This record gives sequence, C-alpha cells and structure tokens, in this order.
Amino acid sequence: MAELIKAKESFRFYTRLHLSELTGLRATTLSQLLAFIREVPGSCIYHHTHRFLLQHQYLSPEPPNDFAYWATDVLGEDELGEKLMSIDTMRYSTIRDLRDKIASTIEDFLKDSPFAKLKFARSNEEFHFIKSVSFILPTDYTASNLKEFVDILKKVTIDSIYFHIFEARLRLEKPTNDFSFWIENSLGDKELAERIAGFDPYTRTLEDLRNKIIQVAEKRMAA
Repeated sequence: MAELIKAKESFRFYTRLHLSELTGLRATTLSQLLAFIREVPGSCIYHHTHRFLLQHQYLSPEPPNDFAYWATDVLGEDELGEKLMSIDTMRYSTIRDLRDKIASTIEDFLKDSPFAKLKFARSNEEFHFIKSVSFILPTDYTASNLKEFVDILKKVTIDSIYFHIFEARLRLEKPTNDFSFWIENSLGDKELAERIAGFDPYTRTLEDLRNKIIQVAEKRMAA
C-alpha cells in the first residue's frame, strides 16, 4: 500500500510570514505602468498577481490581478482589462515569464490603441507598486510516508499550504509545487504527483485545495 512506502527523504513543512512594502513607485499612465512592470523586482509582480489568493482565501473562482483592475476601473480601458484578466497564470512557471506576458499584453494594446497613452489616472488613483516580502520558517512537522503527509496536511495553516503550492513554484522557480515534487521523487508515485499538480490552484480556495489533495491521497492509500 502507498502509505507503507517510506520516503527517500522526509518532507519538511514550512510556513510563511508576509509583509507588503511600498516601493515609492507609481504610475499615472499605461506607458508608465508598462515601464515599471519591466523593471520592478519580481516580488512586485508576485504581489500584484497573487495577493488576493491569501487575502480572500475563501472566495472562488479566480480573483482579479491588480493590473487588470486598474486598467478597467481607473483608466476605463475595458478591453485591456479583459486581456490582462484572461492571462492564465497557471501556464507560467516563473515570475519572469509572467512579467513578460503582462508587459507584452500592455505593449501590444498600446500599439493598437495609441490614444490610450493619453489617459491619466486621477489624483489619488495612481497605480502604486507594492512588493511582497516573505519570511519562510520551518515548522515542527515532517512526513516520512504518505499517511503522515496527509495527517499533517489536515492541521497545518493555510500559510503553509500557500507557500508549498504558490511561492515554492513561482518565486523559487521550482518545476512544480512542493507536494507533487516530493511525492514523485521521494515516494516514487508519479501518478499521484501529476494528479495533484493538475489541480488549478487559481480557481480554488486554499481550504478546497487542501481537501482535494487529502481526498486523492487517501484514495491512493486505500487502493
């Protein structure tokens, strides 16, 4: 049975503490927004595309990113807002790739709609760039087999789940989420790893994601 397979390497659960820090950079036009998107730290791109996932952890489906919201609600550029909203974040394994897609979407829009460059945000409605500062801390929990993994997953905080699903993959540029990576490489269960990796974390709440992972892992153990 899968729960009896001892991992080559135990899984250490980590958690995160998070701070949002103003950069002092602000954009009043789409051209300025584009220029800053190209040069700000990756932690800024991460903040403006992922902060809703933890702040609104009980909401579903996928929340908006800040760039789409600003283009639509402040500048009135509904078409651009829809294009930014339609970017499938799940497709991008690094912040660098996600940044490039957002920048190219805005750049292409400005080429097709040159008059959009003339629109200015009203006072106090500028786009303020904020960066996400995370402090990663080890927990006391380690799992050496699938059963221990499930038992621990049931009680860790959503901050821990968030770190292993989102931050590890995007900010640390890992090929997949930490859970799938460990299950495939330490337990040798590629099928379960791919099943978990196939869950779209952007259309689920973190609690729903926790429950789905537990569900498929328990089903695997019962097989």
